[in-house]
Amino acid sequence: MVAVKTAVHQSDSSRSGRVLRVGPLKPSLMDTLVSEYDALELPEGDERDQFLDAHGESIIAVVTSGRTGVDAALMERLPRLGAVVNFGVGYDATDVDSAAERGIGVSNTPDVLTDCVADLAVGLVIDTVRGVSSAERFVRAGRWAAEGNPPLTRQVTGKRVGIIGMGRIGSAIAHRLGGFRCTVSYHNRHEIDGSPYAYAAGPTALAESVDVLIIAASGGAGTAQLVDRAVLEALGPQGYLINIARGSVVDEEAMIELLAAGQLAGAGLDVFAHEPNVPAALLALDNVVLLPHVGSATVETRAAMEALTLENLDRFLADGTLVTPVTP
Repeated sequence: MVAVKTAVHQSDSSRSGRVLRVGPLKPSLMDTLVSEYDALELPEGDERDQFLDAHGESIIAVVTSGRTGVDAALMERLPRLGAVVNFGVGYDATDVDSAAERGIGVSNTPDVLTDCVADLAVGLVIDTVRGVSSAERFVRAGRWAAEGNPPLTRQVTGKRVGIIGMGRIGSAIAHRLGGFRCTVSYHNRHEIDGSPYAYAAGPTALAESVDVLIIAASGGAGTAQLVDRAVLEALGPQGYLINIARGSVVDEEAMIELLAAGQLAGAGLDVFAHEPNVPAALLALDNVVLLPHVGSATVETRAAMEALTLENLDRFLADGTLVTPVTP
């Protein structure tokens, strides 16, 4: 059995072990994990239990993504696991509470994807409010010549925008919207001292006061369906919903019902409750922009995410710490 990348504390047997990849990752990252770290891959289906029986006790670090993660049951099968290294800013698919109880560190890749996700959020605002994708479909279908001009849309400049989750990404979105002379307000678990933006005590109160509601909150049990039917109804028939966070934060069924009934003006969605499955009812709506979870999907950002993922893995294998640890 090969010990990998234990450059520091070679005599510390607690960090002599194997790296395990769980779930799909960026191809170049997968190649590096195999070629430079001799990483194993967790199989699916019937082979999984047999693999864990054979290799579970040798695994000291897991590299995974925010979409796949490591649950408590898998942690139980990896008794020497010391770190879950996430490729991505989101880590809600990993049971961080169980990890903390077991003394397992969890890392993610913050900051390096902030700009790309914020750019996409603003793009979704423009596309959704101005009906860009809808108008493009109108032209492609030959309807412009046959039917004349499409219906009027609304302008983005000067809109009242609410942001749920004023962290790194939420703040970057707010900064960009300043260029459109938008009035920005926000809701967080806690009010931010010195923030230039108005604070709303709850998501419903925020939704009542804005034209566009952007979700930039983290996923997980603490924010599950935070944007429920009451919040969506408060946003109202002239309001637009933008979600670049996690599909779990929104009551998807209520959102679909309200969109179909004209009780929401439109939605721009990069995330969904059960990815990659998108409800057929959403596919049928023309007032919705649908993207396949591509908030960080640029060459530059994914390269930076890969580099930070490997920095976290190297640090853990060297001295047992992480560069960008997360807390429950």
